[in-house]
Amino acid sequence: MLRARDGSNGMLLLGKNLQSRRLGGMDSEGRHLLRLVNDVTRVSSALEYQFCNSASPQAVYKTGHDVVTLTEPGYHFFISSNHSQCVAGQKLVVFVVQYHQIPPPPPRKILPFAKDFKVGDSQEWRVPDESDFYSKWSEEKQFHVGDNLLFYYNYEVDDVLEVSGDLEFKSCDTSSPVAVHNSGQDLVRLTKPGIHYFITSKTPHCEDGLKLRVVVRPLTRGGPKKMQLSPLDHLIKWLQSFRPQPHH
Repeated sequence: MLRARDGSNGMLLLGKNLQSRRLGGMDSEGRHLLRLVNDVTRVSSALEYQFCNSASPQAVYKTGHDVVTLTEPGYHFFISSNHSQCVAGQKLVVFVVQYHQIPPPPPRKILPFAKDFKVGDSQEWRVPDESDFYSKWSEEKQFHVGDNLLFYYNYEVDDVLEVSGDLEFKSCDTSSPVAVHNSGQDLVRLTKPGIHYFITSKTPHCEDGLKLRVVVRPLTRGGPKKMQLSPLDHLIKWLQSFRPQPHH
């Protein structure tokens, strides 16, 4: 049996505050005109909930009296696709637990939680004062599969391109990007181990240092620590050897 945190048995009745509200007027022939100003948009993650991102909804409800059956345990996120309403607080998170009628399975090793990295921290994603700023920023972090990069920038000035190789990265080649992000507030999930490259399509800005290379490690599982360096760690050390050394 599924039970929401408030004790109800797995059903949400979405009305009043989190519902489809319609505003209307009259046309020249006296007919009512309806305009949708709210709905209920179900999103899949806490980040989409936090940033009111309705671009990839799991479901959209807009009758004004929607019933949603909670069929799975865990967190369920609901927002309004009206961004200003969502930012003002018109959103809902529900935590559903499942009561087991049989003994639970034996405990498993817990993998580390994914981390969110705001690229550049307070600098965000803009042309840096020092051309190696983002290289230093990346080398101070440890990225693993499942982590997220958060790019914040002025979308009228810059964007974020994922490119496939070191050559495109070094030469600021924007001709064949793997992906393009241009919302000004982009979430990029690191789904594979290895080296990932990001540049801006504005070539002068890229040449001035607005580009990022991150080395993504596989998920770390519990077990005895090995003193021997992995091939990926050797690669990281090799990349770090190319950093310009300070002059004294």
